[in-house]
Amino acid sequence: MASIQTVVLELVRMMPDGALLIIGAASALMFVGTLLLIPLIVIRLPTDYFLHTDARVWMKGYHPTLRYVGLAAKNAVGLVFLVAGIAMLVLPGQGLLTMVIGISLLDFPGKRHIEHRLLTKPAVFRAMNVIRQKFGKPALASVESPR
Repeated sequence: MASIQTVVLELVRMMPDGALLIIGAASALMFVGTLLLIPLIVIRLPTDYFLHTDARVWMKGYHPTLRYVGLAAKNAVGLVFLVAGIAMLVLPGQGLLTMVIGISLLDFPGKRHIEHRLLTKPAVFRAMNVIRQKFGKPALASVESPR
């Protein structure tokens, strides 16, 4: 049976020229991007964001076409954050926090339950409140149970 090192070296040899540079650059860009964007998103969340069970209507009052374009853009950004968060579980970055942000931007059935499962991890909830505290925002309300 081949060792992990042998398998990794073989995979690296099979990659096209410049692939490692692209992967490294993408990893660095995701790391820096999350360092900049996550605080902006976390401080804009209402303190009771994770306590609401009612469906929110995003861009309420806007023209339907503009609303659907905005909704598609929001879901695309959410998907990017979710995929980046999953990648950051093994790459440098704040994986779980990035995944929470991505999920909070996406619209799909069962979203609140998944958010709750991720936020019951004390490290994630604590990290979000530390970010909010640094920017002078009140702490997020405690997540007790999915509703």
